[in-house]
Amino acid sequence: MAAGIFRILVLALITAPALAQKAQITFQATEVAPGILMLQGVGGFSGGNLGMLDGPDGAVLIDNGVAPLAEKTAAAVRGQVGDVEYVVNTHAHGDHIGGNAAMTKSGATIIAHHKLRQRLIDEGISGPDGQIKADKHWLPEITFAKKLSLHLNGHHVKVIHVAHAHTDGDSFVYFPDANVIHTGDVLFNGLFPYIDLDSGGSVDGYLAAQKKLLALADDKTQIIPGHGPLAKKNDLQAAHDMLMDACEKVSALIDAGKTDKQILAMNPLADYDADWNWGFITTEKMTNTLIKDLRGK
Repeated sequence: MAAGIFRILVLALITAPALAQKAQITFQATEVAPGILMLQGVGGFSGGNLGMLDGPDGAVLIDNGVAPLAEKTAAAVRGQVGDVEYVVNTHAHGDHIGGNAAMTKSGATIIAHHKLRQRLIDEGISGPDGQIKADKHWLPEITFAKKLSLHLNGHHVKVIHVAHAHTDGDSFVYFPDANVIHTGDVLFNGLFPYIDLDSGGSVDGYLAAQKKLLALADDKTQIIPGHGPLAKKNDLQAAHDMLMDACEKVSALIDAGKTDKQILAMNPLADYDADWNWGFITTEKMTNTLIKDLRGK
């Protein structure tokens, strides 16, 4: 599935009739640990789930939703934690970084993996009339290669890169003392994941990233997924097991010499359709992604 298709989807979700629902979208905050909150849009599509760290050293925001709701999202964030000092971008998709410019113009500093910054420079930002150049207000000012630590508001915050997972510039955010993880889009809780092969993502990398998360989590860990409800380790394990099994099913058919068309007709992921299928990543699209990745296309 092309990265461009995902950009088109985000644009479709934030234009008519979705923009007509803009006024109805509200935000719900859930405290997952003392001083750490999850912020979700309610009543329409506002982008991925946000994480927030509150405290006297200045607020830290994880992701910031879609561009047309940037001011509304920023107001909801300020209502919970005040002015934002740092923003962590978990990856380069517009439903997670659409508020970058609004945040930097209000004084925040953006942190992200260096490949995310380079992707924004190379590809620009999705606008209503196509791609536009990402000026300095969109770009991360602090970048890293493998991991970065923040020590703020009494917490140790680890920002950790996972290679070739959802994209090539993914990071998750780990609060070890609070036992909280924001996964970015390395977890779509209860949904087939979007693995952006054209932006450097891969099935193996996605599974490896989830294994890393599983190794950090225990039964009490609060997990903020990129999309979907607040999760626990068993939810992450279920998502990982589903993807592993789906890979095995499709791989077996490829090894048996089946064509792409034959595999799709056999619907090897039928057992997951009722629970994991959703509007963007249907069972057919998930199967197509696995076929493309496993064939090395």
